[in-house]
Amino acid sequence: MRKMMQRMLVTALFLSFFFTWAQAQIEMVKNGKAVSRILVDKTDTLDLKAAELLQDFTERITGAKPEILPAESKRKKGDVLIGRFQLPVKGVNAGDIKEDGFALMTTDGYIRVIQGTGGGSIYGVVALLDDYFGIHYFAENTYTIHKSKDMLVPAGIERIDNPSFRYRQVATNSQRDPIYKLWHRLESPGEVFVQNLWVHTFNRLLPASQYGESHPEYYAYINGERRPGTASQWCLTNPEVFEIVASRIDSLFKTNPGRPIISVSQNDSQTHCFCDACKAIDEYEGSPSGTIIRFMNKLAERFPDKEFSTLAYLYSVPPPRHAKPLPNVNIMLCDIDCHREVPLTENASGQAFVKDMEGWAAISDNIFVWDYGINFDNYISPFPNLHVLQPNMQLFHKNKATMHFSQINSVKGGDFSELRAYLVAKLMWNTYVDVDSIMQTFLNEYYGEPAAPYLYQYIKLREGALMGSKKSLWIYDTPVTHKDGMLNKIMIKRYRELFDKAEQAVAGNQTFLNRVREARLPVMYAELEIARTEPIKNKAELSELLELFRNRADEYKVLTLNERRNTVKEYCDLYIQRNLSNTRESLAQGCPVTYLLPADSPYDKIAGKALTDGLYGGATFNESWIGWVGKDAEFVIDLKEEKEIQSVEADFLHKLGSWILLPKSMTCSVSTDNETYQIIGHQDIAEDRDVEVKYVPVAVSANHKLKARYLKVKIETIGLCPPWHYGVGHPAWFFLDEVNVY
Repeated sequence: MRKMMQRMLVTALFLSFFFTWAQAQIEMVKNGKAVSRILVDKTDTLDLKAAELLQDFTERITGAKPEILPAESKRKKGDVLIGRFQLPVKGVNAGDIKEDGFALMTTDGYIRVIQGTGGGSIYGVVALLDDYFGIHYFAENTYTIHKSKDMLVPAGIERIDNPSFRYRQVATNSQRDPIYKLWHRLESPGEVFVQNLWVHTFNRLLPASQYGESHPEYYAYINGERRPGTASQWCLTNPEVFEIVASRIDSLFKTNPGRPIISVSQNDSQTHCFCDACKAIDEYEGSPSGTIIRFMNKLAERFPDKEFSTLAYLYSVPPPRHAKPLPNVNIMLCDIDCHREVPLTENASGQAFVKDMEGWAAISDNIFVWDYGINFDNYISPFPNLHVLQPNMQLFHKNKATMHFSQINSVKGGDFSELRAYLVAKLMWNTYVDVDSIMQTFLNEYYGEPAAPYLYQYIKLREGALMGSKKSLWIYDTPVTHKDGMLNKIMIKRYRELFDKAEQAVAGNQTFLNRVREARLPVMYAELEIARTEPIKNKAELSELLELFRNRADEYKVLTLNERRNTVKEYCDLYIQRNLSNTRESLAQGCPVTYLLPADSPYDKIAGKALTDGLYGGATFNESWIGWVGKDAEFVIDLKEEKEIQSVEADFLHKLGSWILLPKSMTCSVSTDNETYQIIGHQDIAEDRDVEVKYVPVAVSANHKLKARYLKVKIETIGLCPPWHYGVGHPAWFFLDEVNVY
């Protein structure tokens, strides 16, 4: 009898649990047939897009396509209700739902998605699909989906979700897929700013081509004169400039109703005006941001119902001491000069920025942070900064940033480019998510569960090696900087072993294998870059690695190497030409160099050997190159004995974004006694405005061979950067590497 009673009790408990469980689910789809309908205000484009997104993915999961009905349709339990038409709803305080936020409720038999302002209804649907049905959108047209004939939503969901930042922007090629962009709740400037005027807009609003020649006084006074140009800043104390710009802005707002924000921001250069009026204000304010904020405040007063964004960038990062931005002035604060190996609070460059950020937070509640987590010079290079993302973004949020652009990734094939964008998008919505858990999920599902542990080890191993090396990580970095640190021979060997194991683990799945091999490209690139900095012992082996890198990059459509759009193909061709094909030995190989007009610090440290060591520099100027700024160069190479000379070839770097321009000319002379010199040739060097990074050979030749022991080379600078360049009015650099004598 007792056993029977026990069995009856167990059965009763099971049935009770079963019915409770059954009642705790809302059936959207049952046995491949839609149970729920979707009710929405069809006149609201965002709500309708949310409804269509839910309908689309319900069909992808189950094959069933729930009907979309007008909001006023008669409701039945189990329906999905999307939009504010359903308010008031018990338990929902609409005031708690902020811009882009949403409420997701299943407490009363309905599936309710209620937005605040912005795209909250779409993001609520995404949360439903992502969090409760496991649809993870990893990259362009790449997501997980679990097919089923049923879709059951847990009853009792009661959540309000608001983003950490009201505007969220990530640089990623994946957002070419419109669903990816919606899924990760991302925005783009063209959706918010008038005519996409969102950064570096001075020249668009007051074109130098239109006003520069007739009104040079509108532009920055630098080194004794007005210097109009496409990259020149304005004279912000000139009242005519203000009126012209205000008139232009008025027209833009009138022709673009519904776009209430515009960027009025400095051009992408380090120049600013030093006229007496601007200088006096900036000295009083303790920063060139002083003239900028005063100008912005005047615009904000003229157009009180509009919002004006401006940059705190390079020279204007420090806040003004006295002027305070009006509430409708948005400060776009940029941490471009900071290093990335540790969080901003833990190194000197970051601490200087944090001090400035705290200064802005003390005078403004309207801050837009532009964070840089990318290697502009070498996209396809190891860049282990994933561990700093969360603490930095929490810091931004703490200091009143309400808008955020993370320039963390921009090209396919970059260092874990898809993972970077995925993590950043999650953090932009909630700076307190479990980053490690998200990373593990991504690695398991994107690269395959068998390969994931090896990739995770690789990520953590290089992170530790970077911090252990105590070397900085910055946005114009090169693998060569880390060849004695995180990319030393022992570490490279370990990385190769981990990728070998990852490839072997997913060898049977071509999709996963391709993704693992693409993730390996930065390690291969690092090997190639480091190899060229030393005498090459095994050219055949290096050629094989280069060819594999080229072929894999081509197979996976990894095209671009850096921000100046140099291609992988160009890199490989030049690598062969500069490092693997040169069979001629220079007569100056290993010869000492004496400088009559020495190079400038810090690009003089290797001057004793760099010009004659037989090793060519790469696209990053801070390794293997010697630089002069605003002055001529002159040096003598001692060939150690008399030799017959006919030609001299010098290798120059052309890199406009770093203010590295070609010099004006090169003249070569020879001597047998280092006292009396005979000119063998002179070569004028043409101006080059191409933005791509280049290696430019300049040759001087005599008509016949001359006997000489000493070679004197004089290089003439162009002096100041020209009007078309970012550094207009400031001294130009030129960089030289190898000098070959034949």
